[in-house]
Amino acid sequence: MKAAARQLGIDKIGVASAEPFTELRERLERHRALGYESGFEEPDLDKRTEPSLLFDDPRSIVAIAIAYPSKLKNPPKSEPGARRGLLSRSAWGEDYHTVLRERLRRLETWLQERVPEGRFLSMVDTGALSDRAVAERAGIGWSGSNCAIITPEWGSWVYLGEMITNLPLPPDAPVTESCGSCTACIDACPTDAIVAPGQLNAQRCISFVTQTKGLVSDELMRKIGNRLYGCDTCQIVCPENKGKHADHHPELEPDHEKVKPLLVPLLTMGNREFKERYGSNASAWRGRKPIQRNAVIALGNFKDAASVPALAGVLRDDPRFELRATAAWSLGRIGGGAAAEALAQALGDERDEAVRDAIGQALHGLRETGGATAANALSGVPEREQS
Repeated sequence: MKAAARQLGIDKIGVASAEPFTELRERLERHRALGYESGFEEPDLDKRTEPSLLFDDPRSIVAIAIAYPSKLKNPPKSEPGARRGLLSRSAWGEDYHTVLRERLRRLETWLQERVPEGRFLSMVDTGALSDRAVAERAGIGWSGSNCAIITPEWGSWVYLGEMITNLPLPPDAPVTESCGSCTACIDACPTDAIVAPGQLNAQRCISFVTQTKGLVSDELMRKIGNRLYGCDTCQIVCPENKGKHADHHPELEPDHEKVKPLLVPLLTMGNREFKERYGSNASAWRGRKPIQRNAVIALGNFKDAASVPALAGVLRDDPRFELRATAAWSLGRIGGGAAAEALAQALGDERDEAVRDAIGQALHGLRETGGATAANALSGVPEREQS
């Protein structure tokens, strides 16, 4: 099976026992008690840690890893008047769920041809089991301080999947390497979401925040920068990832205009265009709202006055209150007379309290820091509407 891995399009295969993940269960319970879950996980901790609840008579779990690219070749530049956002590397190519499921189907077929009585249950990311816990037990790599599996061959730039089976395959030994005393990822995390080696507060993780659909706090919006989906900081700074780059899977190669797109055109992209452009990408699973909201945030963080008309259009016309409120925040970040005027005009028509509050906070900030030009635009706005 391992010898056939490359011809099946799989970079690494390991085998884990199907015994309960007792230590993982204890960690997950502590994680939940501390409020660190994202809410995207399987809620039933028994299913996450007991393979026998998912599969009748499990004997082994086969773990696979597929390496993905970490570098863009000659990427387009983000420039004044043409600012760009960025998708994380895990969303650069075709949706990895699709790619890994297809690879697991190849593996299942290969095994079934040789052992007809074999039974299999495959899962990728959205399955009940923890991909990382299975991969660690199967010797794919070690569990890094950044909460990713780090492989000796590809670093942490790998997708993971697994297959429970009734075949009694010999288990692999875990990798003995570790992060040691390195704290590069912990030190570099923009929001201090890595609270300890291997322990993540998902509620503060930018990767999680970019996938939510609601309003985002001022603190986290400032930290998001120009990220549209996901965050790679803890992997970029990892010494084990230095020089690691995989470009041997064509379907995982990035389209530069998709993964580093112009921000302003994203603001008015309709559902049909979004599905046509991003439907086969991992970033599309939450729909277009999070990415469009993050594009609005990015424009505010760039503080590029050229984006004020586009943001004013969102504030005035977008039917989603989350985007209107975020546009108010971004206009406040950019500042200047045009931004102040757009905010003041929108306030008269806005009926949603959350948006009115965001406009008020932005106006208050402009009055405090915007100078004479902004003050003139705000001259007709009552003080109570500016705080």
